[in-house]
Amino acid sequence: MSPGDEHETSGGYGGTGQTRTRLPQGTGGDIYGGARRGGRSSSSKSLVTVVAVVVLLIAAIAFANRGDGTSASNNGTTSSGSKPDAASTAATGTKPVQSKASGIPAGFAHDQQGAESAATNYATVLVSADILKPARRAEIVQQVFAADKQTALENSLDQAYSKDFLSKLGLDENGNATSGNTYVSRTVPIGTKVTSYSDTAATVEVWCTGLYGTAGTASTNPVTSDWFTLTLHLRWADTDWKADSFSQKDGPAPVPGDNKASTADAMAKAVQEYGGFTYAR
Repeated sequence: MSPGDEHETSGGYGGTGQTRTRLPQGTGGDIYGGARRGGRSSSSKSLVTVVAVVVLLIAAIAFANRGDGTSASNNGTTSSGSKPDAASTAATGTKPVQSKASGIPAGFAHDQQGAESAATNYATVLVSADILKPARRAEIVQQVFAADKQTALENSLDQAYSKDFLSKLGLDENGNATSGNTYVSRTVPIGTKVTSYSDTAATVEVWCTGLYGTAGTASTNPVTSDWFTLTLHLRWADTDWKADSFSQKDGPAPVPGDNKASTADAMAKAVQEYGGFTYAR
């Protein structure tokens, strides 16, 4: 079980690890293209090669003409065809904020980019090992959330992360792992999407992956990975972006890789030695 499995506003992980089973070649179970086909004649291969080269040339010409979303034939006007918004994937080039409060990035710009940066940094702390520690949790709530939301949310999180809940994770009432174990909960934002924005409020979705579990030789809750999306409702208050609320849903998740799992000691060491980041959209 992971933080937040039963409490939407707690911001914890949900789901379990998955294992991909490799099917024998030729069984028809290959998820990337079905059963292997038989060989072709040399003439057929030559024809396919010629066709492939022509297709690539056409694609290259089309790409070159497209440029930044315009073409020579439309004199700089936007193409009528639908295409992805470049802003959804391209970095803005804005540097991360320099200031912090209670160890959390603060002082975000009063614009859409600032809202996205705030949501991204807030996601990392809302789904972290620190949120399970009562003293640290109070600091996080006071820094991340709008003043009129803090008391109610802190009470809600205190109830969610009760002594009994923490015990199921192998933690004591202060959110600490037992001797010889290291509790891991680290979030890595993949990207952001703004679903609504004004000068006073914004709703931002943050697509994340992360790690959670207990690293230790006797752990019954080993560290695994997860993919999820946090939705944060922000408002401009006290000269910064603050959260009113947040929720979580599973995915989108890729096909699991075939990486060999590290030992518990290696995982605990990595979490202790590798620091986090301050994010900027």
